[in-house]
Amino acid sequence: MDSEGFEMATIEIKNITKLYGAQKALDDVSLQIDKGEVVGLLGPNGAGKSTLMKIITSFIPPSSGSVFVKGYDVEEDSLEIRKIVGYLPENNPLYTDMYIKEYLKFVLRIYKHIKNANKVVQDVIELTGLGPEQKKKISALSKGYRQRVGLAQALIHDPEVLILDEPTSGLDPNQLMEIRQIISELGKEKTVILSTHIMQEVEAVCNRVVIIDKGKIVANDTTKNLSKLVGSTMQFRVEFKEKLNEKQLLQIPHILNVAKTGANIWLIEARDNKDIRQEIFQFAVTNNYNVLSLSQSEQNMEDVFWRLTRG
Repeated sequence: MDSEGFEMATIEIKNITKLYGAQKALDDVSLQIDKGEVVGLLGPNGAGKSTLMKIITSFIPPSSGSVFVKGYDVEEDSLEIRKIVGYLPENNPLYTDMYIKEYLKFVLRIYKHIKNANKVVQDVIELTGLGPEQKKKISALSKGYRQRVGLAQALIHDPEVLILDEPTSGLDPNQLMEIRQIISELGKEKTVILSTHIMQEVEAVCNRVVIIDKGKIVANDTTKNLSKLVGSTMQFRVEFKEKLNEKQLLQIPHILNVAKTGANIWLIEARDNKDIRQEIFQFAVTNNYNVLSLSQSEQNMEDVFWRLTRG
């Protein structure tokens, strides 16, 4: 173990590149994650999110660069990494012919330092809300409860770091809320990295966001600050009585972009953080159009994600 220089960070990723043949899945990625952070990892399909997670958990090696978790090198100290990291892969592989308790005890036996197995299993069942279903076979569980089993196996050895790849994929709204609540609670004591395509999830659970596109980090900041990365713009949502087209709306001064979001409803983006409500009304009066509604629309994570990855 070489911990020099990494005392302050739980995870230190330095200049990681990963090649699959000629394809570059990760391109010189560097990132630091500190204790107690819940970091959302975002990016389009194929951006490199899962590859980065697999490298952090010692599942695959990097082509170049280094990763340290609590000072342990993911290539040289993979057994130590597995003791301190809990990992929920995207496809959540489970032995579906086993009962929940049976499966969790099976996983627990991998960690030889664990004692009092029955209590440990029961505690993690209660933590992940598996109590009502704990006597069932995994094959009989809903998608939501299978995700809970996957989360339970990632937590069974009480790891300091949790790596969760699409932990809420395919869940209904109630299940989403429950899993998010669990992750939020875990984030108070552990370092958590989760990948997701759900923007509301990032805003609800994460205190920092890392956006990856084409193997590179294109954003790394708090959810509050990320909107500043896309430039000083102000957005307005306008509904006209008449049918208009983009060319007509671009006559309004200081406009950067327009996008139709519904029947006669437009999202208008202004340059230089300028309030153009007066210009919009003047445009309508001059051309005998009727404005049915006009409101300022703040940029959200979905807007930020689209702007940073659309190219």
